[in-house]
Amino acid sequence: MDDAVELPALAAERRELERRLDRLSGEAAARVREYGSARAALAKVEAFLALAPQVSTRLEELTRELFGEVLDEIETDLTHAVREILGQNRTVVSRREVKNNRLCIEFEMEQDGETEDILVGQGGSVCNILSVGLRLVALSQLDPARHRPFLVLDEQDCWLRPDLVPGFVRLIAAIADRLGIQVLYISHHPVDLFALEAQKVFALRPSRDGGPRLEILIDRAAVALPCLETAGTAQPDDA
Repeated sequence: MDDAVELPALAAERRELERRLDRLSGEAAARVREYGSARAALAKVEAFLALAPQVSTRLEELTRELFGEVLDEIETDLTHAVREILGQNRTVVSRREVKNNRLCIEFEMEQDGETEDILVGQGGSVCNILSVGLRLVALSQLDPARHRPFLVLDEQDCWLRPDLVPGFVRLIAAIADRLGIQVLYISHHPVDLFALEAQKVFALRPSRDGGPRLEILIDRAAVALPCLETAGTAQPDDA
């Protein structure tokens, strides 16, 4: 009698164990598939990481090749500008390196093998000249369909000696004309230092009665398209 009672119980327990086995076998198969997928993904990542240094090195080479010619031309142009204006045998050089997949450029000045900080060279004159040159170059690289080729230089000659201003303005006018950029040049220097190079010259004259007024001193716009316009200040009216 006891055997008759135990047999159905054992059969039920066996069926439950078989169901558990089937369930665990299914979970095991799923884990095996997940493991296989993870191994395949890991293999792809490892292959990519193994290739990454070579790609990074090649990108650096391509970046230097791409911008090298541009920077060489910029160095030449800026060196010419510094020598033309200051009348000294200085050379502009760029230090190039790739940091975080970006090309970083630092400009320096060399004279007789010695490096000079461009921020303090010639009392700030070198920095003035280079900053104007770099802005003109950067502006020339923009999409003309989206950006107007127009540059405002506010007292960019503030650190230049008066005798250097004409050459500075002459060079800006030549570069602006070559690149097709319109420049508004604001200065406190006497008008005669840049009047011959500008196509329009404005004077802002303060007045005790009506406030400041704008006076056109020179207008060559009827002859040619204005590329360099200058504006300066004048002494208050006597009246």
